[in-house]
Amino acid sequence: MDFDDTPEEAAYRAKVRSWLRENAPAGTRESRLRRNAGEDLVAEAKAWQAKKADAGYAGILRPKAWGGGGGGLMEEVIFGEEEDALGLYYGIFTIGVGMCVPTLLAYSDAETKERLVRPTIRGEKIWCQLFSEPGGGSDLAGVRTRAERDGDDWVVSGQKIWTSNAHIADYGILLVRTDPAVPKHKGMTMFWIDMRNSPGLEMRRIHQISGMSEFNEVFFTDVRVPDAQRIGEVNDGWRVSLVTLMNERLTTGSSRGPDWQELVGLGRRTPAGDAPAIAHGAVRERIADWYVKSEGLRLTRLRSITAISRGEQPGPEASIAKLVAASQAQDIAMEAVETLDQFGIIADPEIAPLGAAFQQALMMSPSRRIAGGTDEILRNIIAERVLGLPGDIRVDRDLPFRDIPTGRRD
Repeated sequence: MDFDDTPEEAAYRAKVRSWLRENAPAGTRESRLRRNAGEDLVAEAKAWQAKKADAGYAGILRPKAWGGGGGGLMEEVIFGEEEDALGLYYGIFTIGVGMCVPTLLAYSDAETKERLVRPTIRGEKIWCQLFSEPGGGSDLAGVRTRAERDGDDWVVSGQKIWTSNAHIADYGILLVRTDPAVPKHKGMTMFWIDMRNSPGLEMRRIHQISGMSEFNEVFFTDVRVPDAQRIGEVNDGWRVSLVTLMNERLTTGSSRGPDWQELVGLGRRTPAGDAPAIAHGAVRERIADWYVKSEGLRLTRLRSITAISRGEQPGPEASIAKLVAASQAQDIAMEAVETLDQFGIIADPEIAPLGAAFQQALMMSPSRRIAGGTDEILRNIIAERVLGLPGDIRVDRDLPFRDIPTGRRD
């Protein structure tokens, strides 16, 4: 298979590079990685997203009618490669553009699309994903936040947790239990919710080991949500959520942060005995392994993007990329810290190499291996839905949700 650019692709890549040279914010990939991870970059991120949208480079695969670029697969891939090479990634749009927009396009009505999709692609609106719950673990179908119908509204009560960027979000997609009398996968419904103007909604930020507080607890106390904000049919939330999840695993299956390239630079600058660390064969072998994995991840991601370009939804193969990428990011960060030896414990961005980006990546890596599905859940998906192996025995599959035991059992 030939992975070189065709003449048309090469011309598009040259066009993208030229545009990025003229329009990208000042700085290099390394300088951007050096920035304090806790810095408030919302205004900068919104300005960059709007500039991309004006040029047709935001949401390239999405229809122009809804604010996208109306482009093809390779245009999306090429622009993403060139943008990532400069470190121009703003995670606050991952959920909205990468996960919520595909879900809205698949299941919402024209009025909702017109209201929400274009502003989201332009970066005017930030989204969060209200799925995880304190008692749910990795079982998304175990959600207990409930919604009860009251005329044209639904009244929502319960709690969500580990909600990224809820404190800066304008909107959120919310999965709730609407019928506890049926099996757990059949009694859920999805809504979109106004995070800023919903009485009864409370957010509490969670202080993380990295020093950041991007995760939140979100509490719902009799929050009224209009039925017009429902996404998909009543009690069909599981099917709707699969669109979100497959796109989530696609977006979390790519490297965002210090990668093998930065490890090469660190190895050249860091002494190990009488020579730089990169001079040691064992170090070069590990870096070579990560380079090979990175290429495999890139090509696996292309398969999922191909499905999108054909009007399909990403399939279970997206779980492969997410599983490998999360563990590799953790391994690379650990390698960097170990290369720095006793200085690896220094996480001060004013002192540590690359602005402590490796230390931040290491402290964030456990959450990355949980977000979008734990390693164990992803292995089950790959085994059952990709490889066709026998599924796990699930004794609660056909039980009404209200009859599933909870709490302590003696």
